[in-house]
Amino acid sequence: MDRLLRAPLRPVTYSRWLHLCVPLLLLALWMFINPRWPWMPLLIVIPFGFVPWVRLAEGLQAQFLLTPEEREAGEGGISTTVSARWADRWRTVLWLEIRLVLSGAAMFATVSLPLVTVELISLALGRPLNADPMVPVVPPPWAAALLAPVPLVVLIVVVVLLGELITAIAHRLLGPSAAERLSALEARTEQLLERTRIARELHDSIGHALTVAVVQAGAARAAGDPEFTDRALSAIEETGRAALEDLERVLLVLRESARPASQRPTLAEADRLLESARASGAPVEAELSGALEELPGPVTREGYRILQEALTNVLRHCGPVPVRVRVEMAEGRLELEVTNPLPERPSVSMGGGSGLRGMRERASLLGGEAETGPHEGRWRVRARLPLERIR
Repeated sequence: MDRLLRAPLRPVTYSRWLHLCVPLLLLALWMFINPRWPWMPLLIVIPFGFVPWVRLAEGLQAQFLLTPEEREAGEGGISTTVSARWADRWRTVLWLEIRLVLSGAAMFATVSLPLVTVELISLALGRPLNADPMVPVVPPPWAAALLAPVPLVVLIVVVVLLGELITAIAHRLLGPSAAERLSALEARTEQLLERTRIARELHDSIGHALTVAVVQAGAARAAGDPEFTDRALSAIEETGRAALEDLERVLLVLRESARPASQRPTLAEADRLLESARASGAPVEAELSGALEELPGPVTREGYRILQEALTNVLRHCGPVPVRVRVEMAEGRLELEVTNPLPERPSVSMGGGSGLRGMRERASLLGGEAETGPHEGRWRVRARLPLERIR
């Protein structure tokens, strides 16, 4: 009841009424051409319903006039795509037919009810009615004065109810089909996966840069050697520049900029990571074999991030300790292994956090596997990524 009382104050009530009145143009034109067949427009609109673009036009009109609040909120209650299947075309035909019928009902109420009010006012003023009055029973003048506003109230109720009805039908017939809902769900899933990947890359790249900077700064302060301090500052600068490049690329993706994002780093650039770790004071023994520049894009990019996170964990939890890195292209797969001594303090654990979980997730998404944990008295990160299925 409260919603009905507030309806006259809502702009959407009148936009829906306008939507109901639009087909009156076709009805009025046909009544001017041949008033003996008023039902003919129901047949005329059938071929138009099979035109794919008609569904798009009807969907846009329904969004603007029937559900403007949903449109502003970005909700997809009504589809704005062309008819891709015959089921969508038949739904469009049914929509056009129902819209014409409801338009006729709206026209009848819009014209007849105000006329009833005019006749009641005439009776209240003591004037005679026309030869064909709309009022079925002639009331006395005092009753006519009291009843005069009633048809206008009924008109508002009819307009509100017809607006609600046409909106519900639009959601049903012009709403997304099962295929469109599936496509929207897939697009939403891809968007969420992309955000997760961006968050993971930020963690890997910025976390690596900050870890290197902290370790370098601590080592330079402890060493008290100007030459070592100069090398540490150079390493911090280089690592910071690389992190800024990664950050800029990620921000371009987040802003959906039209400019192409810079290329993500690959294992062909693994030397940059190794030199960064060495500059932090960690002796790194690296064995890189195979044509790493020929690796499939997903494998080489995710492999780079796994190596980056492994080296970051070593510096973060163990400091500048000896590290052994092995990257090898075996038959049908890429093997990546990073080993280092276990932390001296038992309270320090390298097995938790989102970094190691992210490495396992990266390998799993490519159909591979990643193992992290103690192995033969050392800490080992080992990843196997398939090549053939990726190609």
